[in-house]
Amino acid sequence: MDSIILIFICLLAGLAMQKIKAIPANAHVALNQFAIYLLLPALSLYYIPKIQISEKIFFPVAVGWGSFLLSWLFFAVLGKIFRWPKKLQGCLIITAGFLNSSFIGFPVIEALYGKEGLKTAILVDQPGTFVMLSTLGIVVAVLYSKGHPSGADIARRVLLFPPFIAFMVGLFMNLFHFDFTDAVQSVLQRLGSCVTPVALVAVGLQLKIERNSKHWGFLGLGLFVKLFLIPAFFLVLYKMVFKLQGQDIDIAVMEAATPPMITAAIIASAHGLKPRLAGMMIGVGIPLSFLTMAFWFFVLKHC
Repeated sequence: MDSIILIFICLLAGLAMQKIKAIPANAHVALNQFAIYLLLPALSLYYIPKIQISEKIFFPVAVGWGSFLLSWLFFAVLGKIFRWPKKLQGCLIITAGFLNSSFIGFPVIEALYGKEGLKTAILVDQPGTFVMLSTLGIVVAVLYSKGHPSGADIARRVLLFPPFIAFMVGLFMNLFHFDFTDAVQSVLQRLGSCVTPVALVAVGLQLKIERNSKHWGFLGLGLFVKLFLIPAFFLVLYKMVFKLQGQDIDIAVMEAATPPMITAAIIASAHGLKPRLAGMMIGVGIPLSFLTMAFWFFVLKHC
């Protein structure tokens, strides 16, 4: 519960700070870069070496991967049909495709399924959502933020992206069963825990919900895909097509129903992919998700 309270406090703090003249108008840019260059790599270096790789992780991990690929396919097709600007397509793909599987997902899953449920939630988050964000997420951000980037430029941007470097280091450590000392792990954990407040203050600083905004239609579509279409897809696929049952499957579907990922909004904003729309996807999507996740929990109880 404290994690959920923290989310709203930081978001409201960012909104309030918009009124303080001493704070620069582009302060959110510095916070975004702080998160990307320090906090997110710390998160990777703390969690990736600890992942237990086995065949049991497939279905939870597939939720993290499949959500993004489904969003990419959906908005790329619609964007081509309606000739949307590439930056608009990129913003919707990234913000609707990545799950808030940790900051919202973890406290909700723990409240509904207990601490044992976190074992499945972590699989959705780390080898699933976070791996996709550190790889294909950056590829999409580069592809849709520029006109026609070369393969070399895309490769350079991905390989030099700090969270991706940290992910590769963490993966290497995992494969060779190596981890940092307790003191270093404590530092990494503390740094990683700062991602939520820093990211949400940054979102609040740039969040402007205007009644006459041209983004309302796209916001509604993006949230429909994220909060309804994606969880419905995995519910049907896992429970009705594959006939899978059990708490692990229910948790995977509930993670698919989480709101847009805060870190994904940071990356969209940092690449100039409609920052205001990205902020609205977080600012509106997080409060709305508590209602929609309750709906999906009710549906799963009766499946």
